[in-house]
Amino acid sequence: MKVKINRNAAKVLKEMLNKEENQGKMVRVFVTSQHGDHVHYGFRFDTPGENDTVVETNKGIPVILEKDNEWLDGVWIQYFYVPEEGFIISNPQKGNNHHLY
Repeated sequence: MKVKINRNAAKVLKEMLNKEENQGKMVRVFVTSQHGDHVHYGFRFDTPGENDTVVETNKGIPVILEKDNEWLDGVWIQYFYVPEEGFIISNPQKGNNHHLY
């Protein structure tokens, strides 16, 4: 499984991971809902379980993904400052994305 993170997202996620409440945790990307041929993504700070795999990203941030979930293989975590500030998680291989605020 693969995960990409843009430079802005890596910076923001590292800051968030350094907060006391997130010590010892990693970023988990998950599917929040599925509607036919597309899904919505979310993320939280968590620890891996037995049904998970940990993927090292292109920016050195490990990400937890649910094993065998085809919608998660190839996700791209991006953070933009304009037109509005926030995360976008998409999967270019699946052609879907969802804003997170």
